[in-house]
Amino acid sequence: MGLVETLVEHVSVKSVLVLVPGLLLAYMLVAVVARPMWQEVRLARMPGARASRIKSTLPLGLDFVYGSIVASMKYQNLPFWRKLFSDAQSDTAECRIAGRRIVFTSDPENIKAILATQFNDYGKGEPFHREWKAFLGDSIFTTDGSLWHNSRQLIRPQFIKDRVSDLHVFESHMQTLFRAIANGGALNGADQPVDMEAGNGRQVDISDLFFRYTLDSATDFLLGYDIKSLSTPRQEFAEAFAEVQRVQSIITRAGPLNVFVPRKTFRAGMKVIDSFINQYIERTLRLSPDELAGKTKSDAGYTFLHSLAGFTRDRKILHDQLIAVLLAGRDTTACTLSWTVYELARHPEALEKLRAEILSVVGPTRAPTYDDLKSMKYLQNVMNETLRLYPVVPFNVRLALKDTTLPRGGGPAGTQPVKVLKDTPIAYSTLTMQRRADLYPPASATFADPEVFSPDRWFHWQPRPWQYIPFNGGPRICIGQQFALTEMGYVLTRLFQRFERIDNYMAEVDGGEPKLRAEIVLQPGDGVRVGLWEASKA
Repeated sequence: MGLVETLVEHVSVKSVLVLVPGLLLAYMLVAVVARPMWQEVRLARMPGARASRIKSTLPLGLDFVYGSIVASMKYQNLPFWRKLFSDAQSDTAECRIAGRRIVFTSDPENIKAILATQFNDYGKGEPFHREWKAFLGDSIFTTDGSLWHNSRQLIRPQFIKDRVSDLHVFESHMQTLFRAIANGGALNGADQPVDMEAGNGRQVDISDLFFRYTLDSATDFLLGYDIKSLSTPRQEFAEAFAEVQRVQSIITRAGPLNVFVPRKTFRAGMKVIDSFINQYIERTLRLSPDELAGKTKSDAGYTFLHSLAGFTRDRKILHDQLIAVLLAGRDTTACTLSWTVYELARHPEALEKLRAEILSVVGPTRAPTYDDLKSMKYLQNVMNETLRLYPVVPFNVRLALKDTTLPRGGGPAGTQPVKVLKDTPIAYSTLTMQRRADLYPPASATFADPEVFSPDRWFHWQPRPWQYIPFNGGPRICIGQQFALTEMGYVLTRLFQRFERIDNYMAEVDGGEPKLRAEIVLQPGDGVRVGLWEASKA
């Protein structure tokens, strides 16, 4: 009989009640006292310097954790991070949470090191993989080394130019989107009659419809099945996907204390997601390898899943990669489209310029080609400017895979390399960095204040390397970047071929201060309430 079984036979309830608190106390002493002390000894021996300290008044950094979670729930992440760096008087700072040292940065040189020049020093790391595994498994977003490389090689062929420039999957859902806009919201069934003219100027949350549109197009592209969320007001899968992301965001922000985050709704949401995804995996795997090999991308019904299954029949690999690409393909595009319309509604002069370019290139009705989209410079400026102010993934993290440094932020002047021990998380913010006024030229007649939406700035200015990275950078740069930009450009072109004016209802909702809801992706916290007016057909 093993030691554990022997202990179980002789242990009493009373002894358990005494033993468990003792073990917890011992763990806390190790985690909060012994480990940090040993880390401090090791740090003292390393070359480089320490970053500015983030002040914390409660034990274990509980006030910092609480403030971070509250800021997230109130959509105040940007002010929270700005205050963090302001109080530290540096763009790189550090603190301890439950004994764990964490470094925060919005310095482009440090972000460049993390993502590119010191790529092998930093990665997702095992703690991140452990925290995210229940959602994204062993996918491209949660792994390092050979697992990550294999995932990237598996997915890359799906985003070659031939696939990206095949626009029919976007067009097939545009007419449903137009009907939902005229209806003032999602349709109650695909066959619901809609008076298109009566919808002129009707108030609608266009952000909600963009999320529905991109879910329909993403499931169509990935699985060959349109989930029809644009014509289904209550969509169980979409609601489960949103709830899982909400809870996952809290788990991540809680750091070492995430064991206390309730996960009931997370687990329920994952059951819905898994059930939905797995039925398509099973259907695809019923095809023999020869049948899969006989399919080509020109075949009707050929999907991303068919292509993946041509390389592997491992259900877990297919499951994990599908969820990861669905997250990236649906949410990132929907968020950027939402923010674009939010800003165009506030800047009618920009909308007028955009629409003039669209009409000059493709006219009022013709569907744009891939080359049309790439040729429209103002359209590209509009998307770049939106991604500058509202990068899709506003906050991210990497883990030191060995003892290393960051290029700068250490010492009293912040000019020395920062010491970084193995397993130290480095949290970085693209959102904060891309809004740093000191990284831009002074405001002038040709260059608006960096806090202002101004697509025209891109005619006179280009950001310096690593100061604008809405799709990340380095070896892990977003593999679907061109796909996302193509879909966004296509939707905006089709939208403003049809509509010439936007009524803005957001001022009465947010007072002109948009709520930045940053869970995993950055989306408008109050939606985007607008009225769209069709152009005269005369």
